[in-house]
Amino acid sequence: MPTSLSAEYRIRDANRDDLQTLLAFTLQEVYEAEGTQKDVDGVRRGVEGAFQDPPRSAYWIVETPDGRAVASTSIVTEWSDFHGGEYWWIQSIFIVAEHRGRGLVDLMLDHLAGLAKAARALELRLYAHNSNQRAFRVYRRCGFDTAPYTIMARKLS
Repeated sequence: MPTSLSAEYRIRDANRDDLQTLLAFTLQEVYEAEGTQKDVDGVRRGVEGAFQDPPRSAYWIVETPDGRAVASTSIVTEWSDFHGGEYWWIQSIFIVAEHRGRGLVDLMLDHLAGLAKAARALELRLYAHNSNQRAFRVYRRCGFDTAPYTIMARKLS
């Protein structure tokens, strides 16, 4: 963690006590990224997946020295039969508005990259909504490139 930010922020593993914070952050993130509101119960089930056995995802909280949660991030893993290893997909990144522009995106992405490397992951990946050009600019600044694949989806309902 860069020295200037280490006095201001700390990253820790999220736990079940963080559920309400993670739920609020996730709902705000989807609203800002897509301009939509999601079903709260569905989002709650999604976030709770991190605290199941086995966990479906992992979350981290960024907090101030006084313990206020001001950001979060999460990942899910995907096994690659082509490469015999896991890709770490960043599922969410959220920063409370008044803490944006201070380097927290870099801090969180560097933290995840270090954990992924230690876990011998193949790559750190993410996706962003096509309309979220601000996110694309930030992720490119942080070293992400456009992958040679397009995500396609088939609705099941």
